[in-house]
Amino acid sequence: MSIKNECISVIEELVSKADLGKGSILVVGCSTSEVVGSKIGTNSDPDTALEIYEGISSVLNEKGIYLAVQCCEHLNRAIVVERSAVPFAEAVNVVPQKKAGGSLATVAYERFKNPVVIEEIRADAGIDIGLTLIGMHLKKVAVPVRLSTNKIGNALFTCARTRPKFIGGERAVYDKDKM
Repeated sequence: MSIKNECISVIEELVSKADLGKGSILVVGCSTSEVVGSKIGTNSDPDTALEIYEGISSVLNEKGIYLAVQCCEHLNRAIVVERSAVPFAEAVNVVPQKKAGGSLATVAYERFKNPVVIEEIRADAGIDIGLTLIGMHLKKVAVPVRLSTNKIGNALFTCARTRPKFIGGERAVYDKDKM
């Protein structure tokens, strides 16, 4: 199976299990180096990034879900996202590149209609391809999502969704649909 098709399958399953709806934000951290079988940060691959982007964005665009792509550590894990997802966010002035931002962030910046780079986001769910550490970009209460596979190409991945915080103590009643 191609990397693009692996991504389509994984994202379809994640969107379903995380119960993401129109207007939700899915953050993706990705090491294309890991996907192609190299150590993170050593073999950034734009062609692999394009396959990943096309697979993920095809599913999300169809469902009206925003894609937010995490840059690498050289850009302090900034986020590339469509301006419409974060209309009031303060943009930073940087253009991701293969060696400063990473291949997937670079592809996203080039392909988005109106890209903006921001320092942080609070996404509804996320996928961390190659164990790049996306937790800082999820809403406060992250819940692991187990899928039927845990690899894209050669890279391990983990997924999470978020839920609202529980407040109120022992007398509180919670909405079961939000758990």
